[in-house]
Amino acid sequence: MKTPWTVQDIPPQKDKTAIITGTGGIGYECALALAGAGASVVLAGRNAEKGSEAVTRILRAYPDASVRFEELDLASLQSIHEFAARMRDQLARLDILLNNAAVMALPVRKTTADGFEMQFGTNHLGHFALTLQLLPLLRGGRVTTVSSTANKMGKINFDDLQSERSYSPMMGAYSQSKLANILFAQELQRRADAAGFPLTSNSAHPGFSTTDLIANGPGANSFMNRVSRYTLRPFFSQSPASGALPELYAATSPEAHGFEYYGPRDRFELRGPVTHAKIVDRAKNIADAQRLWQISEQLTGVRFPV
Repeated sequence: MKTPWTVQDIPPQKDKTAIITGTGGIGYECALALAGAGASVVLAGRNAEKGSEAVTRILRAYPDASVRFEELDLASLQSIHEFAARMRDQLARLDILLNNAAVMALPVRKTTADGFEMQFGTNHLGHFALTLQLLPLLRGGRVTTVSSTANKMGKINFDDLQSERSYSPMMGAYSQSKLANILFAQELQRRADAAGFPLTSNSAHPGFSTTDLIANGPGANSFMNRVSRYTLRPFFSQSPASGALPELYAATSPEAHGFEYYGPRDRFELRGPVTHAKIVDRAKNIADAQRLWQISEQLTGVRFPV
């Protein structure tokens, strides 16, 4: 791996199409970089105003870029179904899918439109349903699913997946959803290989990037945000542009492959150049990955189209 790998190392993306979930922070930086490299970018999110603003900023930097916003609420299976149907109608193929959007550490348990715990439902089930419904476009494409260093603390609680009996915002629900992201990425590659479906599925994480994830979750005035701002950020954080690099590497580099996991190199994988990130044993558990997949199919009603 070239170190340090930068956006200048992104191969030309002319004639390629990318869908990115999440319009701010890391999602915006990925869209900016891919549009600058020549890709046709669909930036997908639930906030039309925020999405339009992101598109305007990208076009300001690259006036000839092909970039547009499409409405997608990962906390609604109906919205996911409608978005995927539009994409199948509009696109001939999809080269890159960046499963990037996330919600984190909501202080009070909330549920999606379909009754799933919000973090598990959005971060995992939403991207699970989205990816499978876009598979007809992804033949020969690449799916990069974004996890977090929090996955190392995660455990798939099959007895209480929806945190109905016990809700822990960060160490429970969020960490579980981020572990689920890696298990999904690994199992997607296994199932694609077994079916002879040409697809690359990998995962990445941004380290500790100064996005609005905490402000949008626990809140701008929360204890977590205050601790982060005054004690952690000065020593362990990096910019959203730097945090986007592992994602971009996983999605575009010829040296990035299926099953692999990428993240920052330094300070407990919180910042620094792109490198291979550590996959904990729980994220390699094939039995858990298969069980989670089967449950996810049942909950979403979406199945792997062999």
